[in-house]
Amino acid sequence: MKISSITAYAQHQPFRDGTYTCSGGRSAEGFDSTIVAIGTDSGITGWGEMAPLGSFYAPAFAAGARAGIAELAPYLLGQDPRQLRAIERLMDHRMAGHPYVKAALDMACWDVAARAAGQPLAEFLGGRFGPSVALYRSISQEKPDRMVARARKYVTEGYRRLQVKVGLDPREDIERLLAVRAAIGADIVLFADANGSWTTAEARQFLLAVRDVDFTLEQPCGSYEDCISLRSVCAQPLVLDENIDSLDALLRAKRDGVDGVTIKIARVGGIGRARAMRDVAVDLNLKVTVEDTGGSDIDTAAMAHLSLSTPQSHRLHTVDFHNWVTVSNARGMPPCLDGEMSTPTGPGLGLEIDVASLGKPFLEIRA
Repeated sequence: MKISSITAYAQHQPFRDGTYTCSGGRSAEGFDSTIVAIGTDSGITGWGEMAPLGSFYAPAFAAGARAGIAELAPYLLGQDPRQLRAIERLMDHRMAGHPYVKAALDMACWDVAARAAGQPLAEFLGGRFGPSVALYRSISQEKPDRMVARARKYVTEGYRRLQVKVGLDPREDIERLLAVRAAIGADIVLFADANGSWTTAEARQFLLAVRDVDFTLEQPCGSYEDCISLRSVCAQPLVLDENIDSLDALLRAKRDGVDGVTIKIARVGGIGRARAMRDVAVDLNLKVTVEDTGGSDIDTAAMAHLSLSTPQSHRLHTVDFHNWVTVSNARGMPPCLDGEMSTPTGPGLGLEIDVASLGKPFLEIRA
């Protein structure tokens, strides 16, 4: 089997609930998604998706992804997409760094390989653990009373895990967390995510004030060293997200007493590396979230398959991005029920792509 064509599209995906403000007051109106189709001489087509949360969240931006895909794509023509490690190494040889550029191409190759094997991607990744994965819903950063209203809305919609965006003035962040916890009750799992926006002094102020509150702290400071320096004053579980960009970073986190990690597909360069890091994290007895930086149905399906191929004992949750946005790009995602998400049942990602929704491609190349 050989790659015979690569086609790529851009799709704007507005947020269902309006402006999304994450920690530090940075905001976006939607995802600027890049979608890739890899065609083969056997007639199988695989699909991949990558969408950064603006240009502020991570070292990635949509225009960079599109330029990089256009540069890498010609080198993949004629290659066997089932040779997943070989494809991964070829892309690394032709482009140093820039893992987010490679993520959608890698995802599309995994989709082809699993389709060719006649297996859903979760099984192709090594096995399915349970029928569904828990979802969290992120509460956009606003005044505490508005965040409480959103929290109640999401609980009504069935979410049992919420992520409170903190990371501004620690005094108001304390109020945010306490108000949400009081409003939703003790049975809802709560995370406080600063997206690396606090100084160590601000984080310590926050932690001392909420020492007796039940929640998990996520990525309090920007640098790895600053986050680890808080371990001694953090009575709650500590999870790192933005700092977990490689296997080396994951190993350091385990050594330094972190309780869990978030692995994002685009951040690490695709499904192959996300799977490898996930497996190591599980073997090291860390709690794991597998998700991504954004997207709609295609990317959500990949997150669901990776999550459900993670042992339940070590799985935290993931996110239903296709329900965050007003635009769909595929059919086949099962409805989310009671705060849980499953995967499509067909081979590969298991989706039927709505090509008409993607518009005119910005890249079309053939062998």
